[in-house]
Amino acid sequence: MNSLRSDQVVVTLSAVIWVVGTLIGTGLVGSDGGVAEQGEGLFSDTATLIAPAGPAFSIWSVIYVFLAGYVLWQWLPGNDDSAWAARTRLPAAASLALNGIWLLVVFAGWVLVSVLVIAGIAASLGVILRRTADLPDEGWWPRVLVSVTFGLYLGWICVATCANVALWLVDLGVPAEGTLSTATTVGVLLMVVGLVAFLFTRTTDRVLQTALGAAVVWGTGWITAGRLDGDPTNEVVGYAAGATALLVVAAWGLLAVRQRVSHA
Repeated sequence: MNSLRSDQVVVTLSAVIWVVGTLIGTGLVGSDGGVAEQGEGLFSDTATLIAPAGPAFSIWSVIYVFLAGYVLWQWLPGNDDSAWAARTRLPAAASLALNGIWLLVVFAGWVLVSVLVIAGIAASLGVILRRTADLPDEGWWPRVLVSVTFGLYLGWICVATCANVALWLVDLGVPAEGTLSTATTVGVLLMVVGLVAFLFTRTTDRVLQTALGAAVVWGTGWITAGRLDGDPTNEVVGYAAGATALLVVAAWGLLAVRQRVSHA
């Protein structure tokens, strides 16, 4: 089996792990409930101050559709010589497999391991961002099935990783609410702004940048909704999350202006 076919098979096998993990971890197979019910409710949208409100997680449906499209696309004969496919197959495979493993780990209630796995997902998506940063344009399909797919995925994982770390701290006994928790959450939101701004500068792919920013704004917007009109209520965190979303939009706009000027 040549290297191309080997990489394609790895992506497909990783997709199988992803699908199995999704079926079990979300409760579609078995009767132990979905992610929110695992760890005695620790993974629910009310467990920590930085947890987005429930509707935020509908973004997974969009990401999953795009990921399935990517798995199929990378097999198409016309993409055998595609640099976009070649450079992304292995890190994409890692992100797929780790997604399924994360759901299985959550199902098992292993909170610390879930943090390590989601950090691995973030790292694999970061590799995709760097590997596609300077690729020549190959048309709309790579832009949609690579840039949009993994931009959304990375943006959401930026938010999800923070939420995962927060629930791990709660599992260790750190209070979920209070002054310290509020200050820490605001600090983490500031870190999200800095991280996204950094990621924006690591690629010139405007489609990926936009998808990344949109996913972060979606996640932090639902943190705002959850803290201002949900449980637990915390106005400081709610407004800080809203400010985070606005700052991400501002960073995206500033970068767009700078790129236009540099190409003028």
